[in-house]
Amino acid sequence: MRWQNHSAFAIQGQHKGGGACIGKASLRPQALLILMLVLLFPLAESAEAPWRGVDLSYVNELEDCGAVFRDKGAAADPYAIFAKAGANLVRLRLWHSPDWTSYSTLADVKKSMHRARQHGMRVLLDLHYSDDWAHPGKQIIPAAWREAESTRDLARLVYEYTTAVLDELDEAGLWPEYVQVGNEINTELLLPEEVPEGTPINWQRNIALLNAGIRAVRESGNTKRSTPGIMIHIAQPENVEPWFDAALENGLDEFELIGISYYPKWSEMPFHNMRNALGHFRAKYRKEIVVVETAYPWTLAGMDAAANILGEDSLVRGYPASKDGQRRFMLELMAAVRGSGGLGVVYWEPAWISSTCSTRWGKGSHWENAALFDYSDAELHEGADFLRPGDE
Repeated sequence: MRWQNHSAFAIQGQHKGGGACIGKASLRPQALLILMLVLLFPLAESAEAPWRGVDLSYVNELEDCGAVFRDKGAAADPYAIFAKAGANLVRLRLWHSPDWTSYSTLADVKKSMHRARQHGMRVLLDLHYSDDWAHPGKQIIPAAWREAESTRDLARLVYEYTTAVLDELDEAGLWPEYVQVGNEINTELLLPEEVPEGTPINWQRNIALLNAGIRAVRESGNTKRSTPGIMIHIAQPENVEPWFDAALENGLDEFELIGISYYPKWSEMPFHNMRNALGHFRAKYRKEIVVVETAYPWTLAGMDAAANILGEDSLVRGYPASKDGQRRFMLELMAAVRGSGGLGVVYWEPAWISSTCSTRWGKGSHWENAALFDYSDAELHEGADFLRPGDE
């Protein structure tokens, strides 16, 4: 997730004419050829259960601030609420050593993973490799690593840290099914400051760091319970093809899943093009596809004074800011992903309801109008219908 408009952070260093132009109404000949080949030599269907996921990284903090979630009028565990609604996967962010919060640390993630396990849900561990939010244009190196003198030294730190995190989770009986190596890594990993628009990616350095993380997950899995599925995550579908073309050309190691953030507010991809675009990515890269971050507002009204991030500029024509509009958007997005052969969808922060918590930008929630709980009774509403098995 991000705190600014990411459309300005198009893939750094990409050539203007590259890609399949899948954000437009039609596909270029290269893309059409790929789709024709898929018809002749179709991808094997995944044996994996569809992802009906929720990112619950805020829940522990919200509850500590007094937030109450309800099911049929009674206070209830939000993990239990989402599991009952059909969610089968929880995504959890991990910051390296944040000095501004006690949440999204390894201790906090372990607590959340215990909760997910209690309710039979799989876990996607989201390694930010930063002490703070990582997203396009902001991939800031952890303070503990700033003295690294070379790319080689920094790659070693990435490897050692990733291995240590997985070792600790394994010792606690909390082995994750999936691991993200980075979060919305449109720009270069582990930089000293936010990246000015137009700064090219140093691909040799970037790939060395990414491959160190991938190798750590792979080698840890080889010596433990199983190898987690490895995800590489890019924000907004129009950025997927130029980024992965460049990354693979420069030697990105083997991975299993492409994770994509899709927020209409920040994307140039028309909603009606999503199915074709995702099918194109799956065919071209032969990877599992997940929309690993998305959300949609069910109202434009706020419940507190904290400014909401998703407003009228987040709406897609035909899908009003209503519970039914949110419901239909999510059902149709899930249908687009599954219809393209993709695995499924993870909703970003569906439980970030209003509370006494404060952020850097205000007291309350900046997301309650896009969460999946009603203001009046704190009950899950019909916007969560996409989680039901069979609706995908």
